[in-house]
Amino acid sequence: MKKSPQISVVIPALNEERYIGHVFEGLSRQILKDFEVIVVDGDSKDKTREIARKNGARVIIEMRKGIGLARNTGAKASRGKIVVFIDADTKPSPTLLDAYWTGMGDDVVAATGPILPLEDSKRTISLGYRFVGTLFVRLTINIGRPALVGSNFAVQKKAFDKVHGFNKDLMTYEDWDLSARIKKLGRILYIDDALVYTSVRRVQQWGIVGYVLFYTSNFLKYHIFKKTHMKYEQIR
Repeated sequence: MKKSPQISVVIPALNEERYIGHVFEGLSRQILKDFEVIVVDGDSKDKTREIARKNGARVIIEMRKGIGLARNTGAKASRGKIVVFIDADTKPSPTLLDAYWTGMGDDVVAATGPILPLEDSKRTISLGYRFVGTLFVRLTINIGRPALVGSNFAVQKKAFDKVHGFNKDLMTYEDWDLSARIKKLGRILYIDDALVYTSVRRVQQWGIVGYVLFYTSNFLKYHIFKKTHMKYEQIR
């Protein structure tokens, strides 16, 4: 029987031929080499699946919609001890997988790291990413209200299965909801070397104020009213 990899990388995707190459460029330079890649494709009409297979990924077609459901599908098919979720428009740094593998002991159930802009961008956008993807996320972990972002999210497979993965009924905050549930099983870490770069395209569409307000208000809405924003463009 083929030996299971140390890490499984799960990437939900839908019509991402313009961006998914960045993912595989980053994965090809990983310090840690023992990993598998699973792309969960939402019936793309472009060359997303072709690019993924060309780069050695296992492709699963998931016709049902929803980012949480797509991530669950990928995790179910994974064989690694640790599952790392990144997005199809996100480029992992060479240290990403090694940082998770070396940093996540048996008492650590989940972890995340910095999320910075992929493209050259305005200073305000760069600062916004540093606020949400670094300062804000680190703060939520420190105060015991972890809010890990799905574009850079690592979990122990056993813990993920124990809490039944992402809530497939949530259109947004499915990643932060999982963070809140899985923290009951062990520690959650912020690992500085677990760095990714993600596209700023949606921040440019929303504007930096809208971007920060969306995530901050969603955080408060979930923890105060146990509800989340349900309107979000279908991207997976």
